[in-house]
Amino acid sequence: MGTLNELLRLAHERTKSANLPYAGALTPAEACHVWQNAPGAKLVDVRTRAELDFVGRIPGAVEIEWLHYPSKMENPYFMRQLFAEVDNESLILFICRSGHRSDLAAIAATAQGFTACYNVLEGFEGDLDANLQRGKVGGWRLAGLPWVNASGGANVMFGW
Repeated sequence: MGTLNELLRLAHERTKSANLPYAGALTPAEACHVWQNAPGAKLVDVRTRAELDFVGRIPGAVEIEWLHYPSKMENPYFMRQLFAEVDNESLILFICRSGHRSDLAAIAATAQGFTACYNVLEGFEGDLDANLQRGKVGGWRLAGLPWVNASGGANVMFGW
């Protein structure tokens, strides 16, 4: 894994080439490294409460729903909650199930004045596999990064 500066430069190049308005995009392993090593960095998990409760949580992550379950309605208080939990100059890593909602959250937060927003590519569970199931193609959990299961038991806790 590269240095913090190298990872942030690579993340910025990814968003620049995709013409995205936020600071960068990181793989799960890169995001975890940045989160652990960048002073004041925050990981913001935008999955629904149901996903957190039934699939698993990332210890230490700030949890703010982007969409409500089961209605899939956008959380009208998302920005208010984000401003309450995270300084607008903090390096913020947004994560969701697959990287889509976190992309939207990074765009929205950037538009509201957050200066260092990053999307975690692949999300917590990764892309769909050939059987249309998640958890076997990429993602935070498959990468063996820290998370706890729905019952609160630690599944992986490297370096934490």
